[in-house]
Parts: sequence; C-alpha cells; structure tokens
Amino acid sequence: MSLHTGQDVVLFGGTGDLVMRKLLPALYHLHCANMLGADVSIIGVARETLDTTGYRQLAAEQCERFLKGHFDTAHWNAFEARLHYVALDARDASGFVPLRERLGAVTSRSQVYYLSTAPALFTAICRHLHETGLITSASRVVLEKPLGHDLTSSREINDEVGRYFGEQQIYRIDHYLGKESVQNLLALRFGNALFEPLWRREWVSDVQITVAEQIGVESRAEFYDKTGALRDMVQNHLLQLLCIVAMEPPASIDADAVRDEKLKILRALRPIGEDEVPLRTVRGQYRAGASGGQPVPGYLDEPGIVAGSRTETFVALQANVNTWRWAGVPFYLRTGKRMQERLAEIVINFRAVPHSIFGKPAAALQNNRLVITMQPDESVKLHLQAKRPGDQMLLNPVSLDLDFTEGAQSRRLEAYERLLMDVMRGNLTLFVRRDEQEAAWKWVEPIMSSWHDSGEPPKSYTAGTWGPAASTALLGREGFHWHEEV
Repeated sequence: MSLHTGQDVVLFGGTGDLVMRKLLPALYHLHCANMLGADVSIIGVARETLDTTGYRQLAAEQCERFLKGHFDTAHWNAFEARLHYVALDARDASGFVPLRERLGAVTSRSQVYYLSTAPALFTAICRHLHETGLITSASRVVLEKPLGHDLTSSREINDEVGRYFGEQQIYRIDHYLGKESVQNLLALRFGNALFEPLWRREWVSDVQITVAEQIGVESRAEFYDKTGALRDMVQNHLLQLLCIVAMEPPASIDADAVRDEKLKILRALRPIGEDEVPLRTVRGQYRAGASGGQPVPGYLDEPGIVAGSRTETFVALQANVNTWRWAGVPFYLRTGKRMQERLAEIVINFRAVPHSIFGKPAAALQNNRLVITMQPDESVKLHLQAKRPGDQMLLNPVSLDLDFTEGAQSRRLEAYERLLMDVMRGNLTLFVRRDEQEAAWKWVEPIMSSWHDSGEPPKSYTAGTWGPAASTALLGREGFHWHEEV
C-alpha cells in the first residue's frame, strides 16, 4: 500500500551513523516494497561539503554494508533517484536558504524533518526552519533520544521545539516500540481473551525486562561518559516497555488512548526513596574481560573515557506499580554493555500451580512464562509443562513458539521502517508524548541524585558476563532468578 504522495523526508545529520545504518536502509526497504509514493523525495542535510552525486555515492557505499544480502543494484538505482543533498551548518540561518530552494513550494507538499543530530542542535534547527518558512501545519518533526539529561533540560528542549511545532506534529521516537514482537504483545493482550484474566498480580509472580549489549562504548565514548546507562536506556526504552506490559486496556488503538494508559503506569510507579536506592538498584561498570572470544578493555581503558569515571555501564533495578492489577508484583529492569549476549527480552513469569499431583512439589515444576524476544531475533514463546513420552506420568518443560511470520504475505517491517511509515502517515500511537517523557524523568531523577550524593563508585563486573553479582542478589532476596539463570 503506497503512502500519500507529495512528501519530503529531510534527514538532518544525513551523513551520520544512524542515517546510514538505519534510516536510509529502512527507506530503501519501503521503496522496494512499493510503500513510498512515487514523488516522495529524501534529502540528506549535513555540514560535509558534498553535492547530490557525492551523497548518492556515499549512501550506496555505506548502505550496501548495512543492507547485507538485501542490496540490489537495480532497486538501488531507482531508489537513489529520490536522494538529494544540501550542505548546511544547523547553527547558521543562512544555510537554510538552499534547503528552502531544494524543497520548493512547501505548502503544496508535506515535510518530515528527522533530527538525527545532537539534541543541542534541535532548537536551532527548528528556529531556522520556522524563520525560513519551512514549517506548515502539515510538517512533522522526529526527535531522537536523548531529549535532555534531566527533567529541566528535557522541558527546555520541549518548550523550544514546541514554539514551532504543535504536540501533534512532534514524534519522539523510541525504536523498541516499533519492533514487531512488542506490537504483538499488544495484540496478544488486547486481541485475545486467553491472557487478560491471567495478566494480574493473582497469577503473575514477576516481570523481567532485559536489554543487554555485547558491544562497549565504541565511537560514543564522549556522549556515553556524560550520559550512562540509566539515562541512555532505562529512562526511555525500558520504562516504555514496562508501560506496554503493565498498561490497562485502552479504549482504542488511537494514539492518545494508548498513551493515556502508558502515562497512568508511569505515574503509578512507586518512587524509590534515598534509603531504598541501595536495596532496589544496582549500578555497574565493566572491567577488562572477553567478548566473542576476544579480549576487550575495561570501560576506564576505552579511548575517550575520562580517567576515574564513575559512569555506569550497567543498571538493574526493581520497579513496583502501585495499581490494583500489579500491587506486589516486582518489575525487574536490567541493561548493560559488554554483557554475555546481545539480548532484548520481556519475560512474564506466572505463579506456580497451587498443588502438584505429579509426585513432586509444585515448586519443583518450572513455572509457566511468556518470553517476548526483541533481539537478536524477534519471537514470542509460551513455556509450559507437558508429559514426557513414555509409560510414566513425568513432566517436561516445552515451549509453544508463536510464529507470526508463517502465512504472512509480506516481509516483516523492521522497527525503523514501521516508525518511519507511521510518521509519514501521521500516526502517533508508537511515539512518546511529552507528559510521558516528563513522568519518566521524574521517576528516574531521585535515583540519579542518590547515586551522585552517595559518592560510591559503580560495582565492577567482568566484560562478557551478566553484570555484577549484586544484580543476582537483587532478585534473590525475593526468591527470584534472572531468566537465563533458571
């Protein structure tokens, strides 16, 4: 299904890693699937001195690497005809005049301005777009994280962007919400009668959300050392996933209906007081170890990291949702760099059967659990108990793999493909509203302040492991284990 025609997608930071690694490949896939209107144009904007021909050559070289086996020369030649380039300095208003000339009569078309730049440039870009007459009621702006480093700075950025774009024009992107498995969690919960009676404290023992990376800081050392895992991952990605799991059924799938319910969960999170921070949170930093069978340096030995830095590369914490549905159910969140595996998953652990009739205590049976995996591969599996083949009634754990690709008539959209489509269609459902973002910052800030005031360094963990031992103890105190330890 094609989009409406007459759209310009303007990629600020157009020569950067995100554009080359994710955004252009996503747009290429949409082009190949005939999901872009015939006259949709894509304009890369950056400081580098290039012309359109040079930009197309750069894009072909970079995207062929990231598209891997999906790069087709004939398709690319047709796709690159959409690509254009404008060199400008985002801080210089005069540089936006060539962009206006490239866009032409903006009132006859709609524009998507994707700000894949440092947040410090967001305000200047929006102001210059406004001053150059490049914002209309049909224009949309996409904001990449992080949106500030605390509640105050987040509000400042939102206030400035909000001077030029209405809230219905602002798309704060969280690519985890675009993953097929996360959307299938919504479908499982609200499209079936099976799970709703069980999706509550009476039947769920705990929820675990993990986003683990094998890589270190790589080329992001300067940014990461000023940010840390709590700001980079927990405040946005992990809390958004928690909301999807815990939210009440919305009245519809409309954007504000869904986001209203997510906001209620963020506001229902029990604050973690200063005296609770040592018990309910774990902060870690990786030291030298091995990853993928190769030795890797510790965080403090990475190029660009400040000597003696206390920035956390790992966070585990216990969150509690103060609602009737979830009272007493712990939500365990965990994220880190240089972990044992690249893994992103949501695990819903159900309670044990009340009584076992199979000759072993109920506690000895493996509990049912629903595992939603987002990376490295997307899947949803329901883990159950079934009879072992033979002449005795012995139970074995088995899994029901919910294969959503079987019978599909088309390739599954990747996260950025889906989210770019939604921006171009004007669908805000999978994007974060300002009040959601501020509620998340309000919950996270006391943790940041407590860590800072304590003066304690993060706990050390060996690269290539699952983090500090204190992370295991965090769950062990309540009688739980991380999914991979079961």
